[in-house]
Amino acid sequence: MNFAANLTMLFTEYDFLDRFEKAYKYNFKAIEYLFPYDYNPQELKNLLNEFNLKQALHNLPAGDWNNGDRGIACHPDRTDEFREGIDKGIEYAKTLNCNQLNCLIGIPHDDISQKELKNTIISNLRYASDKLKNAGIILLIEAINTIDIPGFYLNTTKQAKEIINEVNSDNIFIQYDIYHMQIMEGNLSLTLRNNIEMIKHIQIADHPGRNEPGTGEINYNFLLKYIQSIGYKGYIGCEYNPYSNTEDGLTWLNKY
Repeated sequence: MNFAANLTMLFTEYDFLDRFEKAYKYNFKAIEYLFPYDYNPQELKNLLNEFNLKQALHNLPAGDWNNGDRGIACHPDRTDEFREGIDKGIEYAKTLNCNQLNCLIGIPHDDISQKELKNTIISNLRYASDKLKNAGIILLIEAINTIDIPGFYLNTTKQAKEIINEVNSDNIFIQYDIYHMQIMEGNLSLTLRNNIEMIKHIQIADHPGRNEPGTGEINYNFLLKYIQSIGYKGYIGCEYNPYSNTEDGLTWLNKY
């Protein structure tokens, strides 16, 4: 199975740039993280090459993360900033040989009408989808639970499919986060099976706690085998908070 170490959440005992080597040491062939934009793209590329790692995914710029932004695709007054972020995301993805970028829709303001909100999101995603397609990059959108990020616009697989149908592009797909979807909708195996053609990236964590598989209620022994059985060939991002430390928590991977 194609597991990718999420370097935003794993190996946090080490400086970010040292986490590439740790991922390699623990036999990961790919990595992902939230954002690369604080670093020179060539520096990141050199680390990927040095440790023979594939950049499986990163997010498009999502606004001022440290001050509460969780994406800006839903903000009508920030369309220019969103489009500039597309160009920046493409620049990094091309350097890192990353062929998928995730767009976090964001938390909309209360004073925006539903019509303006929806039109903004669809317009921005159409623009992003076209720009990324021309660059040979797939656009993903991700549903996120409303407990961890209250007010986040996109919350279920059904809603993601509705948005994708309205965008009406052949270059927009789903990033399916099992942890978020366990909270919001459950019925994981059937949802995965029924939508597997639309799912291009999967992320995992157990619930409750968002720790490694095997620490919570999700039956990953069954689910990961099931994901293989329905023909999923993409990467599975390990986007969890280690229960104790990263190395001790990686024993769950041994069977795979």
